[in-house]
Amino acid sequence: MGKKESSGKEKEKDKDEQRKDAKAEAEQHRDERIESTGQLSLDDNESAHNLHLITIIGEIEGHDNLGSSSKTTKYEHILPQLAAIEDSKKIEGVLILLNTMGGDVEAGLAIAEMIASISKPTVSLVLGGSHSIGVPIAVSTDYSYIVPTGTMVIHPVRLNGMVIGVQQTFDYFKQIQNRITGFVCGHCKISKTRLEELMMETGMLTKDVGTVLVGKEAVEEGIINEVGGIRDAISHLHDMVERKKTGTK
Repeated sequence: MGKKESSGKEKEKDKDEQRKDAKAEAEQHRDERIESTGQLSLDDNESAHNLHLITIIGEIEGHDNLGSSSKTTKYEHILPQLAAIEDSKKIEGVLILLNTMGGDVEAGLAIAEMIASISKPTVSLVLGGSHSIGVPIAVSTDYSYIVPTGTMVIHPVRLNGMVIGVQQTFDYFKQIQNRITGFVCGHCKISKTRLEELMMETGMLTKDVGTVLVGKEAVEEGIINEVGGIRDAISHLHDMVERKKTGTK
């Protein structure tokens, strides 16, 4: 009996060690995932909902690589992940955290369109700021929040590099601008006329045109749904997931 008991204890000890090793490996994988992609699964909650976190931080990088010293969000990382989220049976909702200065227009619109087309509940939270092309991304979710000190910079489209001064160039600029304003107005409550007024404001930015909206100002303009923080955003996302499960509005 003594040998059997001892053998049983050793097996339990081995199982405990294996569980600890598996947990440590999972935590290491999670940390590496956060560091490399800024993404994380949020599945350790009372509601037993499997949520996915995506961060849009720094400058949104498009087809050209930015300098190694720049903090960037690469759209070629985000798009496949969004496709995987849509295809996943486990993931039930998506939380987008934004603190971006803007960046590549085409890449930003691609990310916004992908988020807007996801069938699962989505919530965005603007933290430090969501400027320029970050605005369409912020409004692309089903519901949006901004912290009291968060900022949104609304301004016309700018292109870097040499610009050829012909009519086709100006028409192209206008087309891009219309795509952005059309998307933003289609996913929030602000009117196209008011959005264009904010874009062309000359009295706020000393060396530029545009408008800076802080916290509740973005809500009052109808761009963001509500002022709140991470607690509010996660709580609302859980509610949306639960309503979808139960078929309630």
